[in-house]
Amino acid sequence: MYSKLAMSEEPKLDQVRMYEQHEAVREQNTEDIYHEIEALKRRVKELEKGHKVYPKVPILNYKDRKRILITGGAGFVGSHLVDKLMKQGHEVTVVDNFFTGRKKNVEHWIGHENFELIHADIVNPLFIEVDQIYHLASPASPPNYMYNPVKTLKTNTIGTINMLGLAKRCRARILLASTSEVYGDPEVHPQKESYWGHVNPIGPRSCYDEGKRAAESLCYAYKKQENIEIRVARIFNTFGPRMHMNDGRVVSNFILQALQDSPITIYGKGDQTRSFQYVSDLVDGLVALMNSDYDLPVNIGNPDEYTIKEFASEILKRVGGKSEIINKEAVTDDPSRRKPDISLAKLHLHWQPRVKVMDGVNKTIEYFREELRHSNMLP
Repeated sequence: MYSKLAMSEEPKLDQVRMYEQHEAVREQNTEDIYHEIEALKRRVKELEKGHKVYPKVPILNYKDRKRILITGGAGFVGSHLVDKLMKQGHEVTVVDNFFTGRKKNVEHWIGHENFELIHADIVNPLFIEVDQIYHLASPASPPNYMYNPVKTLKTNTIGTINMLGLAKRCRARILLASTSEVYGDPEVHPQKESYWGHVNPIGPRSCYDEGKRAAESLCYAYKKQENIEIRVARIFNTFGPRMHMNDGRVVSNFILQALQDSPITIYGKGDQTRSFQYVSDLVDGLVALMNSDYDLPVNIGNPDEYTIKEFASEILKRVGGKSEIINKEAVTDDPSRRKPDISLAKLHLHWQPRVKVMDGVNKTIEYFREELRHSNMLP
């Protein structure tokens, strides 16, 4: 009797053992899956650390979206223009030889589907498809354009011819970033677009001054002969974040010298005047001009006029520190007065500066302070 009962219990015990083994395997598999999920979560977090988050960009339909080329787009002004056009939803291509431009200025867009960066020199032809061209390529500060005057002239002549040729082939509209330097050391004050200028054609600044004057002449020759849509902006002194620290311009020089407790150097007596505009105002003006129906030169600048001595004092007051203002020998062909008449910009572009000069100076001081801190160059 007992043996029969024991025999009848054996299958049940086998089933229990099988069930327990099955449960053990299932629990092990569940634990393995759990560990795999946790490992995947850690991996996703690691990948997310390197994931690029772009500023919000609207999606435009094909009628409103433009294919826009910006020469010199990795430079100070060009990179701010890139930001504005990208945030409007356009497709932007930057071409830059990085003589003064920096990849750092546009790195936050690299990888975005609407953005492309081409490392090239516009002295060589460029073959792409575009609807608009902002031609900003050229050294703009005296130390940079005097460093290689032949290259400066080539960029503003041969480079401009290449961009006009591209505009002709694509039937694109082109905006030339010209300069207030076409007025030279002006005999008319303030400077209107109708003023022809007072330029030394063989002086140390002539590579830039005459280069831009030739670029303007080329634009209007192509307009007359090839019916190219052209826009010409005569840009006055501009400043703001992303200025190169050692570009030798008044604003960057004074701010850096003050932040580092170095002497603030004024060339000449400091009675010469300048008119400074913040970079966001310039960018707004360039876009307004590109999309306007006006095709004669337009001054883009801020009419607020400062003597160099006054401007140095204002910066020193805001930065503080131990710097002293010192005078050095005047620079050859340095303009004595510079102030734009922006009547045409107000009339045809409905544009005028919105940022107060000293508000912009405060932002620029903070930018340079952070740059110096990052480079361990603060005293």
